[in-house]
Parts: sequence; structure tokens; C-alpha cells
Amino acid sequence: MSPADQPLSHRVRQIAMLDIPGGGQVVVDGDHVFIGHMKPPYGTSIVDVSDRRNPKVVADIRLETDASHTHKLRVVGDLMITNVEQNDRHFKRRAKGIAAAEIALRDELGRDPGEAEVAARVGVAPGDMPRLRKAANESYDEGGFKIWDISDRTKPSLLAYERTHGVGVHRFDADARYAYISTEMEGYVGNILVVYDLAEPARPREVARWALPGQHVAGGETPHWQGLKNRLHHAMRCGDELWAAVWNAGIRVIDATDITKLKTIGAYDYHPAIPEPTHTVMPFENPIGGRRIAAAIDEEHDHLHGRLHGFLWLFDASDLSDLKPLSIFSLGEHASPYSQSPGRFGAHQFHERLDTTLIYATWFSGGLRIIDAKDPTLPEEVGFFIPEPLGGEPSPQSNDVAVGEDGIIYLLDRNRGLHILEFQGA
Repeated sequence: MSPADQPLSHRVRQIAMLDIPGGGQVVVDGDHVFIGHMKPPYGTSIVDVSDRRNPKVVADIRLETDASHTHKLRVVGDLMITNVEQNDRHFKRRAKGIAAAEIALRDELGRDPGEAEVAARVGVAPGDMPRLRKAANESYDEGGFKIWDISDRTKPSLLAYERTHGVGVHRFDADARYAYISTEMEGYVGNILVVYDLAEPARPREVARWALPGQHVAGGETPHWQGLKNRLHHAMRCGDELWAAVWNAGIRVIDATDITKLKTIGAYDYHPAIPEPTHTVMPFENPIGGRRIAAAIDEEHDHLHGRLHGFLWLFDASDLSDLKPLSIFSLGEHASPYSQSPGRFGAHQFHERLDTTLIYATWFSGGLRIIDAKDPTLPEEVGFFIPEPLGGEPSPQSNDVAVGEDGIIYLLDRNRGLHILEFQGA
């Protein structure tokens, strides 16, 4: 079958599409969908979907500068929390390596290195060096999170702006009382978990921290890894537990019975044999076949030939002291006509509620994949939808997915577009 003949959907139909700037997270709450955008000046959009076939943007929060992006969010009742994180942080971090690269190259070459040689050593294109050198002289102090009153969905009102440290806040979780923030903090290497009490939303109050052993360098600890490989991506509150994806350190389960005394009670690490970092992990709400089952998904980055693409895991979590992998679900490149196009292909994220045996997961250029875990040892794909890219993009980059109480699916592209879908196999 040629790429042109490959089907773009199975048991999933599109009921609407909204051409909107690309986003990092989508949240559905009743008749409104909330989108955190990837790039400034776009911050947060609130979309009225009371008519599912005719979505309308009713609020558009723009950013004043291009220093930050606010691509993640949570909605709890009439509160919305948005992250504030340094825009283009991965590129800008490379600026810290310029001086060391120049010294090393001078020693190796016996002369001053050329700009192209420095660019190759720090891992950027030669044409990016002027921007990188400019970044080396810039500081950043905007990182943190904002809390908004959204009792009027059309007029969000800022209640609080809590600054944290470093590049700021990435993905996070929240409930009616607490925000479980993934952020850099002074004295730590990489993102850690900081829990804030939201009893007074205008005055969030830190009540706990959790980090991997080795992250707290100011406390005398020493990382056994290089750079930022091991760090918190984000932690999901599930009952009295927090399920934490810790990037190249795999999975941790944290006892949150006493929120002020967080302690690790479960762990599993499949790195470095598996190349991609752990993005999200959480258990199903109900047992499957008499066992407690958890799902984890890895985020694909630049793919190297011969290495595995990012994929989905299923675990037996009946005994948290002995987490056991049961199976994986992986896509071959034949699964999408865009798998060889520029852009990422593999897994990224799933809908963060596992209240049935269905997992709604995003594969970047593989689109939405609906996977049934009724047999956790043999997960089965029961539906998919691959969006056609918008705005001249070479491939879809499906980044996040949310499912409403009515079963309607909201699929967000990191480059451009929101697709509103219906699964016809339920």
C-alpha cells in the first residue's frame, strides 16, 4: 500500500476543526475547552464548544513578551492555572556551553575555532550562533505559574502569579485544594515536585517538596547522571498517591497520605535500554482482570535509525514495591503516511483519566490512537485518527488529547489546529 492509499481514520470521525495556533495541552470542562499554546504571543485560549460542530474562541490571553510560553494548564471549578516557562529553553541552554566549547576547541586545534566549529560542538546550526550568543547574555526571571478566576469564561481575571526558579514550570496537576507543580527550584538540578496549597487561590502556599536522590545539590547531594536526564516531568494525583514520570529515571509512586511528608513507595526504571524518556504514568481507576494496572507513555524526540520509537507501557501495579511490565503497544512506521515526513513520529501523551479500559493516546505524526487494555498483556488498537497537517506543515504533530464526559475527543496539534472527534466504536 502506498502512503497515498493509507487510511487516515478507523472508527473515529471528525465533527469539527478549529484552525488555532499550536498547543501543548488541551483541557475540557463542560462546554468549554482550554488550550495552552506552544509559542508566544499566544498564551491561553478558551473555546466555547456548546455546539460541538461550531467551536468559538471566547477568550484569548496573549503574552506581553516572547521570553516565556504558557503551554500547560489545569482547570478546577472556576480556577484556571497556567504555567510560565522560558520559551525556547532547550536552545537557550546551549548558550552555557559556548565558552567551554571554545576553550576545548582551541586546545584541540591549536588556534581560535571558527563559528561553524563552535556551532557543531554546542549542537546548533551555524546560522543560529548570533541568536545563541545573544541568549548567553540574557537572564530569565519569569518562571512560575499563574492562577486565574474564570467564573466568567469570556473574561479570565488574574488572581496570583507565583514565581519559582530557573526556567520555571512545566506540566503539572491540580485539584480543588492543591497544585502539584513541576518546576526548577534554587539548589536543585532539574525539575522537582513542589506542592502548593490553594485554599486561598490569591495566595498559594508551598507545603511540600519531593525530588529524586541526587537532585538536591545545595543539600550536599550529587547526581549520578549527566545534565538534566533524571528529573520530574510531572506527577498525577491518584487517590492518596502521586504517580510521577521522572524522564530518564522511569517511574516513581509517591505516598501522599500526608501531603507534607511525601515519600517514595514504588519505582521502575527501564532506561537506558529504552531510549525515550518517561512522559506520563498513572493507574487505571478500576482493576482489570483482578489486578491493578497502570499505563505509562514515553515521549519521542529526535529519532536515530535502529533505535526504538516512543511507545506505551502497561504495568501490573498490584504490588507497588514490585511494579512489573506486562506489555507494550508500539506503532510501526507503516501506521502513518507521515512517518517519514519532517517532525516526530512516536508516542507522546494520553488522556489523563483512565476510567475505562480505553487509552486515548497521541503519537506525533501518527495522530490519535485508541488502545483497549481489557487484556493488559495484549493491548489492542480499536480506533485511530490521523489529522491532515494545516498551514503547509509537513506532518501532523498531535501533542495532547482530552475526552469530555460525553465522549467527544479533542485532539491538539503542537503546530496548528484543534480537531473535535467522535469515536464510533464505543
